Amino acid sequence: MEINDLYNQIIIENSRADWNRHKVDNATVSLEGVNPSCGDDIILDLLIDNGIIEDAGFHGDGCAISRASASIMIDLVKGKTVEEAKELMNLFFGMVKGEITDEEKIQQLEEAAALQGVSRMPARVKCAVLAWHTLEEALGKNA
Repeated sequence: MEINDLYNQIIIENSRADWNRHKVDNATVSLEGVNPSCGDDIILDLLIDNGIIEDAGFHGDGCAISRASASIMIDLVKGKTVEEAKELMNLFFGMVKGEITDEEKIQQLEEAAALQGVSRMPARVKCAVLAWHTLEEALGKNA
């Protein structure tokens, strides 16, 4: 299996998955993220306790890239400290913008590395970063 095939499989699987598509009971922060250029509209719920993202979920409507990115992001940051989540978020932004290409660094993003190719599709970058920008704002509100 080629790496591009694997990445496509990861994106498709996560865009269809329900495991992170839910409201979080007792969320400490809930924030809407909207991409007006394509109509993506998600709500990100986080349960943060003592600086650790204990639970996270999203709901709403979005394209396959947007849904996959949100689900992958949640898998990546759940159980992490807010600071660790911010570091991963900045690494993701750098990767998607094409500014970070070091494979060793990108491996820290685990399945989110599957979205690296989005950097070559400017129209899809906003879809891929929607959940991450929503996370960035949500973490800022929780500070």
